[in-house]
Amino acid sequence: MRLLRSLLIVGALFILFFEIQSIHDVKKSLDNIESQFKEYFSTRKTEERKERDSIELSAPVTGPFSIASIELGMDKKDVEKRYGTPVRTTINEYDTYWHTFHKDYRQFFMVTYDEHERVVGLYTNQNLISSVHGIQQGTRREEVLEKLGAPLSSIRKDKYIYQLPDDRNYDLFHVENCYITIFYDEQQDETVRAMQIIDEKLEQERRELYVQATAERIEALEYQLFDLVNAERKKYGLNLLSWDSAVQKTARKHSEDMAVNGYFNHTNLAGKSAMERLQEDNIIFRKAGENLAYGQWSAVFAHEGLMNSPGHRANILEEDYEYLGIGVYFNDNNEPFFTQNFYR
Repeated sequence: MRLLRSLLIVGALFILFFEIQSIHDVKKSLDNIESQFKEYFSTRKTEERKERDSIELSAPVTGPFSIASIELGMDKKDVEKRYGTPVRTTINEYDTYWHTFHKDYRQFFMVTYDEHERVVGLYTNQNLISSVHGIQQGTRREEVLEKLGAPLSSIRKDKYIYQLPDDRNYDLFHVENCYITIFYDEQQDETVRAMQIIDEKLEQERRELYVQATAERIEALEYQLFDLVNAERKKYGLNLLSWDSAVQKTARKHSEDMAVNGYFNHTNLAGKSAMERLQEDNIIFRKAGENLAYGQWSAVFAHEGLMNSPGHRANILEEDYEYLGIGVYFNDNNEPFFTQNFYR
């Protein structure tokens, strides 16, 4: 028995009536008109951009769920015909690659393909979920369970049984030919906040909980977490964060220190706090914050875990932050340590 761990206007008409009492009033009124028209055209421009960027979701045809109207088994060429080329491509825990799609982090989703270039995995943390069961982002957990039944408590893979943790913030379902992980927002009445869909064959072929550490995997986890954070901020109407390579080095050093020396804390063994480590690396900041995670086997599960922890969530959604650096390192058991450093 092996234990899975999860530490994861269409238009507007302005009618203005005012009484002119002085030249000052005229100027003030004209300024007010100008301001209102600027606001209108700005709003209309935003609405038009949203219309261009929106995805018309269709109900799934071949399976129980789809993300961005993409289903398992769809050809890569059809995905890219609809959405263009991915913004980023990085290796994942299934030894395939996440192809990340978004428009300035709006309509964010990730796709992975098999050797025949057919979709075998999907993920999104935005409102792109469609289901034959009517489940979508914002659906309450109790409704999910009512429609899908009891979730899995373990997965059997050959002679191994992988037990899921009891305190998880997600449910795993085996529906038809796929495994569906539904992540809930514990800060929003346990409603659906994200979903991952993995082809049954792909999941069964993954026998090890933790993959072999490589430089490519380290970098992949760092950029995946960065994209997930910005997709989250876009969803909440916040400014996007810029990647900071200098801070990334600071973050990775701390993850390495924890992984090599076997501890998990914001204060390192030399007694230096996150702020002191930033100062030591000559990072000039007015405000800073740090998130740590350990033991999650993917960036998705690490991010989902952080979003359900009030303090970590506050850092991810802090409107004052401008920059982010993320560092990952693996210990001898191939367990990843994650450090996120935010600042302005």
